[in-house]
Amino acid sequence: MTTKISLKTIIFLQLVVIVYTLSGVAAKLASGQEAFSLGFLFFYGIEMLILGIYAIAWQQIIKRCQLSVAYANRSMAILWSLIWTVIFFHETLTVKNLIGVLIVFAGTMIVNSDGE
Repeated sequence: MTTKISLKTIIFLQLVVIVYTLSGVAAKLASGQEAFSLGFLFFYGIEMLILGIYAIAWQQIIKRCQLSVAYANRSMAILWSLIWTVIFFHETLTVKNLIGVLIVFAGTMIVNSDGE
């Protein structure tokens, strides 16, 4: 059974993946705080909130598209995580990072094209 996935669904799916990757940002910010301090509890709470929102949104996504397509698009978390490391943590990109993201992006595009 193959059904064409709409652009609207792909955009919603990517937004869900972006939300998911932001939980990693909150986790890294929490790890920079003293254990169980107010700052740690704040960022940890933000992480749990983000993951709760993600869980609800993910359920909505898998209602709208095939699970294989949803999980293939979830691999784009690598791209979003790489973007967050540059924006929030000022880490540098390497050629290997970019090649890896391009390979993941190409694979995701192949899955989304549904063999057309």
